[in-house]
Amino acid sequence: MGTGGGTPLVSRGLFGALEFVTPLYLKGAILTLQLTAVSIVCGLAIGLVIALCNLSRWAPLRWFGSTYTWVFRGTPLLVQISLVYYGLAQYGYKLDPFPAGVLALSLNSGAYLAEIIRAAIESIPRGQMEAARALGMSYGLAMRRVILPQAYRRMIPPMINEFVTLLKDSSLVSTTGLVELMHRSRQLSAATLKPFWFFGYAAFWYLMMTTLFTLLGGLLERRLKQYE
Repeated sequence: MGTGGGTPLVSRGLFGALEFVTPLYLKGAILTLQLTAVSIVCGLAIGLVIALCNLSRWAPLRWFGSTYTWVFRGTPLLVQISLVYYGLAQYGYKLDPFPAGVLALSLNSGAYLAEIIRAAIESIPRGQMEAARALGMSYGLAMRRVILPQAYRRMIPPMINEFVTLLKDSSLVSTTGLVELMHRSRQLSAATLKPFWFFGYAAFWYLMMTTLFTLLGGLLERRLKQYE
């Protein structure tokens, strides 16, 4: 890989090369954050639905919820990404890399978030639901007004851990050709034969992003404790 002046990138030295490619890494990091953010929102929606299925009194819903969790927690994320991106294309459902990545990450994260949500809901004393039902609330209304507002405070710490994991796991979407942070590092490494430089720089960017997630999660936890 060369520069505009025809000088090889590696001739700039380590710091010169990293300074030159930083805008490329910034674009990759922004795409990584976008991919993670959309997957978090979709994964939360999926996780809530699966958690409620697991808590349902109706056996078919419990079976569906437990089977979903079993499948997506028991198979590698890379396999799931490959099935969504390459497998669906075999049957005429060709997805672009970004939506394919969002779908695979959301389905996978939803299984883990479902267990977090379920555990938090089950940690609320059963009497809370019984009292709400005694007041004439439906199950759904009691869940929205009484149970979930108490449970979500207990979900925050494990959810932050899951979001950090999701951010790191988003690097696997590079296998579909999406030019996020990891894919950019592979391109530069192959072009310069300097993998330690560019994968190490990618590690730095991932570390900064996961640290930001962790700090924001800690801030949210402290804010919630003030209202307990």
